[in-house]
Amino acid sequence: MVADRSLGRPFWTFWTAAALANLGDGIRVAAFPLLAAALSDDPVAVAAVAAAQFLPWLVTGLLAGALADRRGARTVIATADAGRVLVLATLAVAVATGWATIALVVAASFLLGVGETLRDTAAQTAVPRLVRDEHLERANGRLVAGEIVGNEFVGPPVGALLFVVGAALPFAVNGAALALAVMLVLSLPLSLARPPVRNAGTEAGGTGAGGGVLAGLRWLVRQRVLRTLVVVGAAIAAADTAWFAIFVLYARESLGLGALGFGLLLATGAGGGLAGSLLAGRVLGRFRHRDVLAVTLALTGGVPVLLVVAPNRVAAVVVVVLTSASFAVLNVAALSLRHRLVPEGLLGRVVAASRTLTYSCTALGALAGGALAAQAGLVAPFLLSGAVAVVATAGWWVASRPSTAG
Repeated sequence: MVADRSLGRPFWTFWTAAALANLGDGIRVAAFPLLAAALSDDPVAVAAVAAAQFLPWLVTGLLAGALADRRGARTVIATADAGRVLVLATLAVAVATGWATIALVVAASFLLGVGETLRDTAAQTAVPRLVRDEHLERANGRLVAGEIVGNEFVGPPVGALLFVVGAALPFAVNGAALALAVMLVLSLPLSLARPPVRNAGTEAGGTGAGGGVLAGLRWLVRQRVLRTLVVVGAAIAAADTAWFAIFVLYARESLGLGALGFGLLLATGAGGGLAGSLLAGRVLGRFRHRDVLAVTLALTGGVPVLLVVAPNRVAAVVVVVLTSASFAVLNVAALSLRHRLVPEGLLGRVVAASRTLTYSCTALGALAGGALAAQAGLVAPFLLSGAVAVVATAGWWVASRPSTAG
């Protein structure tokens, strides 16, 4: 990816560190289930490893937001990633020496997830301090693009390949990448090591961690535009996960795709997401955030209905490309709007609250999609997604009117 000099060297140092962290996340996407399956044939045990990666958002997500608002982003990110390096080193040694157990893998997965909540939340508070206000959309677009490349394009195949060479290797490489990321983060300006500026009223909930969490939630509840965006965004994320959770079954039974074909279909969708993230800055520079969010909410949730009326491979390609691209633009628009509206001293807590709700709804969406498909057929989750798109888009359009913005 060609560096945009207008964003400045500190941003690209930060971006490189984030890209290394995302690469490690992508490596674990493939390596963790492979390791779990090698250690146990119990489906519950294997699923527990995957669940342990998302559980930290429910357990520590809001506290991560409070910490990000009370400590400098550079300190929180470096500490979180250094902790993850230690966990990965321990896991790599355990796997290499043959004393790894499924319980150890679950514990490692959970601890790495805790580090991820801290890192990702603090990283969001750093962006407005690294680039000028007019460059927020472009900066967020580049960060989302790096996340897609690391998590979806490069990381998973690298993780699988490394695991074939040696079961401990993907975790060792992940740890080395994070160690390099820590060094890059520590080279960032000292201004990022200082706590964010607290604006008047941002600490209304008290000085303790619990009070800080409540202050962030109270501010978010009072801000009608962002409150609505968090709710409709979480609803769309749940709808998106509902159909995607059973998409592999739909691809096999309705499209006749095997494992290779399904993998290529997902890679094509990732390409759409990458294109959307890179073009988001231009789109948001030409159109209002409100309009872009309305269109992307409608597309992300509504396009999957196409597979109900046209169950063929061409339609499937259109669906995965358009939904991935629109979801990427939606993320960039939401991030940039949040950066502009949230007081600096509350940004970490608002980010954490948003992500905690989104990840919770994502998990529920996957369960709902599976249950709905079992009861009403494989096309039912696609219809659910379309219905959610109508409600979410209408809700956003009404609540975000200038006369009602809070």
